[in-house]
Amino acid sequence: MANRPVQKETSRRPHFLQFNNLACETAGGKVIFATDEWFAPARNLLKRDPPEFIATAFTEYGKWMDGWETRRKRIPGHDWCIIQLGVPGIIHGFDVDTSFFTGNYAPYTSIQAACLDQMPSFTLEGDRTGMAASPSQFKAVEQLNSDSWEELVPITKLKPGYSESCHNYLNVTYPHRVTHIRINIYPDGGIARLKVYGIGKKDWSTVSSQDLVDLVALVNGGVCVGYSDAHFGHPCNMIGIGRADNMGDGWESARRLDRPKVLKVDEKGILQVPGFEWAILRLGHPGIISKIEVDTNHFKGNFPDSCQIEACCLTPDEENNLIRNQWCSDKTPKWRILLPPHKLKAHHRHMFSGESVVQCGPVTHVRLVIAPDGGVSRLRLWGRPVNFT
Repeated sequence: MANRPVQKETSRRPHFLQFNNLACETAGGKVIFATDEWFAPARNLLKRDPPEFIATAFTEYGKWMDGWETRRKRIPGHDWCIIQLGVPGIIHGFDVDTSFFTGNYAPYTSIQAACLDQMPSFTLEGDRTGMAASPSQFKAVEQLNSDSWEELVPITKLKPGYSESCHNYLNVTYPHRVTHIRINIYPDGGIARLKVYGIGKKDWSTVSSQDLVDLVALVNGGVCVGYSDAHFGHPCNMIGIGRADNMGDGWESARRLDRPKVLKVDEKGILQVPGFEWAILRLGHPGIISKIEVDTNHFKGNFPDSCQIEACCLTPDEENNLIRNQWCSDKTPKWRILLPPHKLKAHHRHMFSGESVVQCGPVTHVRLVIAPDGGVSRLRLWGRPVNFT
């Protein structure tokens, strides 16, 4: 297997990368149509894990590739596929990843989108390697009129899948809810992964103000808007669907270098350390939080010693200003304690309610603080959605 160095964080990486991947297979994303899947099936585009390359791996159709790769086209037209987002929402950008596709990557792409009231009933089942869309599948997909969908990304030249050029970041400014996208490649070739970064958009008119809802969940529009460290895993993982599959499916920071050489605890057994890590999340809807879950599932030798949660109300302009200043501003949020410091356990689902949760009133943002460092797999914040100005 070929190994490539992990791409380092740089200031050139677009801001939208901190949002959620709305098309990931773990979020329910799926390919519902592809013109051709000869060398590698389109469903690989939506894998959560990074692409890999195995030099000796071949199938009866040719070289095995961890992505979507069509045959060399010998008929009129170009290849394309349709993806149903796992979480419908507002798209802010794409990563068209051509990793390991070097002499066989798709030279150009464009991306279209639609919000469909009625979801198509057809799906692609099983291993599609060596297959192409049948006449009946082409006829069925015609009802979607996908060739006339809104164009989010015009025809754009792609770069080959070497480590320094494989990530093709494409910014999007489109303020409408999207349920499906169509990615076109011109005329043929391969793409390893397609990540659709955005924010889930829920129809809150269907939710009663008395319903208890996970206000920070990915599917309900929650999003990470800032963090101190994400060395091993991004904080956006904490609001994912279901429980984490492994440590990689959570937020994990590096070990802090300011830890005391000899550790001590207070009367509550909480480590006394000078530093901490934090992640700030915007709720999908303002609300009053009354129940909290902090899950350290899979984090056994690297869970945080303790955590606390703070909350505040911010306007969009205030949030944008703080993001621009990386949350280091003279006008810092007026954080209120939502969950006082609590000792955490390894590989454990911590539930807090009743008197453990401080009544803060309506809030829009929360900050999870962990000390001194470590990993949290999931954060759930149940509460009642409220409307206020």
